[in-house]
Amino acid sequence: MTDQDPGRAYAEFVKGIWKENPVFVQVLGMCPTLAVTNSAINAIAMGAATAFVLVGSSFLISMLRTLIPKQVRISTYIIVIATFVTVADFVLQALSPAVHKELGAFISLIVVNCIILGRQEAFAAKNPVRLAVLDALGMAAGFAIALLCLGATREILGSGALFGMSLFGPHFEPWVIMILPPGGFLMLGLILLVFANVRAARARRAQAMSAEEVA
Repeated sequence: MTDQDPGRAYAEFVKGIWKENPVFVQVLGMCPTLAVTNSAINAIAMGAATAFVLVGSSFLISMLRTLIPKQVRISTYIIVIATFVTVADFVLQALSPAVHKELGAFISLIVVNCIILGRQEAFAAKNPVRLAVLDALGMAAGFAIALLCLGATREILGSGALFGMSLFGPHFEPWVIMILPPGGFLMLGLILLVFANVRAARARRAQAMSAEEVA
């Protein structure tokens, strides 16, 4: 597959959504995943901020990959990432002060999110801009989907609401534990279990089909 092959471009994008989902498969970025997913709006805000930083830094680092000395590449990556994080922080603070207050220090901590630094080192620094951006978009989409799944589920069960709108009326007894830290661990564990079972089932089907072809 060449860099210009549409098949490779598509594969680089979709891998982050399912096959290499940063949360449900690679189990990366656990700190923001567990800390800010007590509501759907917080999950979307963190996902959007992370996507902006990931795509922007991947674009810039891929474009400058031949100019960055290997000896200082990690420091350079961190400076680039921190610049985009600062922009995201100020924009979110200006557009939605309430959400910015809810997320608190976790916006600034995007700088040390291993998903972002890992994609710069493993992919953006070694591939052309087009593929780097597609990889970043896929990983960002996978991360945002994971956050939204957790945030929406925890808000529905823990508050009886979604995006702040009540779903079940005043008689609903919320599962308060779901909006507390233990609820984050519990829900993440359940979703990881589902992903593991689905992947195992697909692997068994593929193995069975291979055995049938050999036979």
